[in-house]
Amino acid sequence: MNEKEARPLSESAPAQDLRLCMVAAERSGDMLAALLLQGMRKSWPQLQAFGIGGPQMDEAGFVSRWSCDELSVRGLVEALWRYRHITGIRQTLIQDVLASPPDLYIGVDASDFNLPVERLLRHKGVPTVQLVCPSIWAWRPERVQKIRESVDHVLCIYPFEPALLAQHGIQGTFVGHPVADVIDMAPDRLKARQALSLPEDATIVALLPGSRPAEIKGLALPFLQAAKHMLTLRPDLQFVLPTHGPLQAMIEAAIVRAGMQGRVHLVMGRSHEVQAACDVALVASGTATLETALHKRPMVIAYKMQWLSWQIANRKRLLPWVGLPNILCNESLVPEFLQEQVQPKALAKAVLQWLDDPAAVAQIQQRFTELHHQLRQDMPTLANHAIQKVLAS
Repeated sequence: MNEKEARPLSESAPAQDLRLCMVAAERSGDMLAALLLQGMRKSWPQLQAFGIGGPQMDEAGFVSRWSCDELSVRGLVEALWRYRHITGIRQTLIQDVLASPPDLYIGVDASDFNLPVERLLRHKGVPTVQLVCPSIWAWRPERVQKIRESVDHVLCIYPFEPALLAQHGIQGTFVGHPVADVIDMAPDRLKARQALSLPEDATIVALLPGSRPAEIKGLALPFLQAAKHMLTLRPDLQFVLPTHGPLQAMIEAAIVRAGMQGRVHLVMGRSHEVQAACDVALVASGTATLETALHKRPMVIAYKMQWLSWQIANRKRLLPWVGLPNILCNESLVPEFLQEQVQPKALAKAVLQWLDDPAAVAQIQQRFTELHHQLRQDMPTLANHAIQKVLAS
């Protein structure tokens, strides 16, 4: 054991200083981690944080040795295709961390990448915290053993998770979902439209086909084809689609292929403003569905992945839904279209049904408001307290 491992944590993590390794593997994790970093600096003003992150973490003073986009994959087969690349990054990260162990390691979601790192570091004496509980309640429940061996504490973003973890001898704290903290309880649609230079009185549909290349490959074209079909029925509709640099070319190619040039308002980033500005959203399953719900907007959820990945994942699925709004509210609030169900005309019909049923929209807005209150818990502060207890122990 080296000198750093041998000294007490109280010495390795003084009140004003903390050296932290953190790994976020995708853009949604980048956002969660950035909010956590901002909160941690209140307790550790001289916080040094490094590892794998994205632009929002970098803005919070994080030092990214790799971009989170290097790890961003969806589906087991897709992960196998990039296995050597991703495991190479993980092995290099482990070597760097063991050469100069941090005071704390925080894995942000991405349990398949983070749990093996956390297990090794924990056995070397480095405290480990996992932000976002692996969804053992939704699929792959066998991961609970890996969590117990790898993590000192789990920061849970959903209220039912700590009790579930406790049943397996794992400590967890419900910290709320940070997105619920940053999204206004009553988002200003007019202000968002003005900020995006969108017509104030138009009926606007948001197209949110995902933030990973594999998602764009599977969903961008059917989403845009659905939009084109909607236009044949409602020529007054306008469409807005947020994206970011690495995906822009793929999106633009899909727009051309769908024959939607000049009919889609493409926005770089700013997905929250897009969600606030729209009347309804067509959205890929994932964090964006929860963000759309917290903006109190009705939606249609779709998802399509590589066939073999779906077959494997679907066999391990424990719940009848994949969309977070349906899962968290424990009912079929919004329609879901999966795999072969992702057909442009079916998607278009489901989106237009929301526009033709204001009573249903009002009802779902009420349910989403209740969900927002439940998830708004001041995550940075609660997470800070939990992390302090881990370090003190």
